[in-house]
Amino acid sequence: MEQFANLAFGFYLFLIVTGGLAATLFRNLVRALIGLIVTLFGVAGIYFLMAAPFIALMQILIYVGAVTVLIFFAIMLTRVPDGEAGMEAKSIKQKGRFFLALLTGLLPAFILAMIVIEKSPSALPLKPETSLAVLGEYLTGPLALSFELISVVLFVAMAGAVLLGFERRK
Repeated sequence: MEQFANLAFGFYLFLIVTGGLAATLFRNLVRALIGLIVTLFGVAGIYFLMAAPFIALMQILIYVGAVTVLIFFAIMLTRVPDGEAGMEAKSIKQKGRFFLALLTGLLPAFILAMIVIEKSPSALPLKPETSLAVLGEYLTGPLALSFELISVVLFVAMAGAVLLGFERRK
C-alpha cells in the first residue's frame, strides 16, 4: 500500500510540476490556463493522499471549476485581435531572461530543500477527524462572512472582466 501511495505522490508531483511549467512557459494564454488546470488537479490529488477529501473536492469545485472558468472568460473578453500585436522575435536577451528566471526559481527551492533535509521535523500525530456536519456548521456560523466574501470576490472579478471586454471593443 505504501508503494501505491509513493507512486500516486510521484504522479501528482509530476502533474504539478509539468502543469506549472506549462502555465509559465506557454505564450498562448489558453494553453497556459490548461497548464494551471493540470496543476490544480495535481494539488487536489495531493489533498486526497493526505486523507482530506473534502478539501480536495473543494479544490476541484472552486479553483478548477470556478476560478479557471473566470480566468478563461477574462482571457476571451480581453484578447487582442490578430494583427494588432505582432510576435516579437526571440533574441539572446530573452533567452538570458529565461535562464535568469529559472535560476531565480530554482535557487530558493534548493535552499528550502537543504533546510528541510537538514532540520527535518518529526511527524506529528494526527488530530481526530472533523465530520462534515461540524465543518458545515462552522462555515455557516462564525465563518459565514468570510465564506460569503469568496463569492463576492468571484463576482467582482467576473464583472471586471466583462467591463474590460466591453471597453476593449469600443
